[in-house]
Amino acid sequence: MVLSHIREDIQAIISKDPAAKSMVEVLLCYPGLHALVLHRIAHKAWIHNRFLTGRFLSHIARFFTGIEIHPGAVIGRRVVIDHGMGVVIGETAEVGDDVLIYMGVVLGGTALKNVKRHPTIAKGVVIGSGASVLGPIHVGEYAKIGAGAVVVRDVPPGATVVGVPGRIAGLEKYTSQDNIRDSAMPDPTLRVLSRLLERQQVLEDRIFRLERENALLKGGVDIKISGDRESEVLNALRQVIDPEIGHSIVDVDLIRSITIAETLVKIEMAINCDACPLQDYLIDQVSARVRLIPWVSDVEITVIHDPWDWKISAENTECSPVMDKTI
Repeated sequence: MVLSHIREDIQAIISKDPAAKSMVEVLLCYPGLHALVLHRIAHKAWIHNRFLTGRFLSHIARFFTGIEIHPGAVIGRRVVIDHGMGVVIGETAEVGDDVLIYMGVVLGGTALKNVKRHPTIAKGVVIGSGASVLGPIHVGEYAKIGAGAVVVRDVPPGATVVGVPGRIAGLEKYTSQDNIRDSAMPDPTLRVLSRLLERQQVLEDRIFRLERENALLKGGVDIKISGDRESEVLNALRQVIDPEIGHSIVDVDLIRSITIAETLVKIEMAINCDACPLQDYLIDQVSARVRLIPWVSDVEITVIHDPWDWKISAENTECSPVMDKTI
């Protein structure tokens, strides 16, 4: 039985860790495997009321692997503890089959009484580095806990949880482990801020239109066009906030140039990478803000993908920082 569990554990590690080269390497060099083997022996002693033996074996495993698993914890099959240093699993914790745990994870308790006080982790869950799952909560099948998250509430099956305290990051639910290991970890706070800014833009646009209509109804007052059109455009752009850092895109130097030809405004805007999740949002915001200026009839935005200054040598032609994209 022990040998069959070890064989399963080795195969699970090889399937989930691309760095694993052979069964012999896994058997000799993976502390997560060693900790699980010793835990199974310690757990058997524990459930037969040999508490001191179980705790002592757990202590030995902790000394040699840096992984502390209480002998009372229930660990399923094909569980993988990758790297493992600093992992702590409490007495009443339950870990289901095929769970993947990275270094620094804590499955901790929040009560001082001898009751169920540690989490239950269902099948196929992935728990990122440094995450803490606290209390007698339940994490559903194939859920994903982001690195550094602090989870204190139940997690529905297939959900992704990030942040402190842990929040569900999106509505998408996963039904297997393979299709969630490389998925993005969205920021729910950033999403909320983006929605608020979008709503603010809609309301400001409505107020602006009502003010124009009111002025025309009261006496046909013409809206004056500023002599310094570039300043007018720049002031409009200062109203566009980058939700990721909370500052105006003008203040953080995302606007590189403004060119005005009659009623056409051409804007050159820098974004650090083509995969930036805020690119479309910022483009829409810039276009909408500038179009609110009465004399503007059209807006042309050119995006320059200009990475942060990593002081790469100019001789390195493989790291060209500029790539134009016209919207």
